[in-house]
Amino acid sequence: MMQPAEAPQPLVLVAFPAGDPPLEGVALVTLNRPKALNALSYALLSELDAVLEALDRDPACRAIVITGAGTRAFAAGADVRELAVETTDSLHEADPLAAVDRVGRLATPTIAAVRGFALGGGAELAMACDMLVAGDDTKFGQPEIAIGVIPGAGGTQRLARAIGRVRAMELVLTGRQFDAAEAERLGLVTMVVPAADVLGRALELAAKVASMPALAAAAAKAAVRATEALPIDEGLRYERDRFEALFGTDDQREGMAAFLEKRPAVWRHR
Repeated sequence: MMQPAEAPQPLVLVAFPAGDPPLEGVALVTLNRPKALNALSYALLSELDAVLEALDRDPACRAIVITGAGTRAFAAGADVRELAVETTDSLHEADPLAAVDRVGRLATPTIAAVRGFALGGGAELAMACDMLVAGDDTKFGQPEIAIGVIPGAGGTQRLARAIGRVRAMELVLTGRQFDAAEAERLGLVTMVVPAADVLGRALELAAKVASMPALAAAAAKAAVRATEALPIDEGLRYERDRFEALFGTDDQREGMAAFLEKRPAVWRHR
């Protein structure tokens, strides 16, 4: 008798983990292709895009941690088997890597929890997040030049903005891998921690962010992100507009009243 086929495992897992202290408002998103070192297949990118869009609309979610299943890799790159059959026209039309760009445009703050390999598209996905907690076993790299192409999901742009043009140029033109300690020296990561502590520290950081008033957190994120695109005078105006727009919100009134009354604020996230 034939056994029924097992349902395919989701390529992206979502959880609202419990913790002590509480992790209220924190979503954990896990890339779930551990046997393929969480390589970013088109199907995985599509699932990730849909999951993150839904979380970004969910008022119960105020911070997102993205990590990879297993201990060997955050994501070892794009799926080269899929890319190898593409043409310029087919790739331009499908534009599967646009999902990585949209990570950077989420209103909800994001944290990459990275251990093991974060290469190519994996490094680009981690850099698209707002903060990056790296394990001391992490290996970063943009090795695309070794297969005849260049980074296509933001690697040249985000890496140069994070560490400077001349340093990024060396890494992109040689495809050299570099470890977490070097990434920290270059200013690419938020913190480096022991590999076994990566997820816990990322969740702890996310919980701190999620405990802040959500509208102010989203405005702060948008203002900092604006530095990547705006000259200083326009960036200052953008910041001032976001600052002024928060006045009259419930949390602005509560936060300032709590400060003056010397008591903890009770946020309503509106």
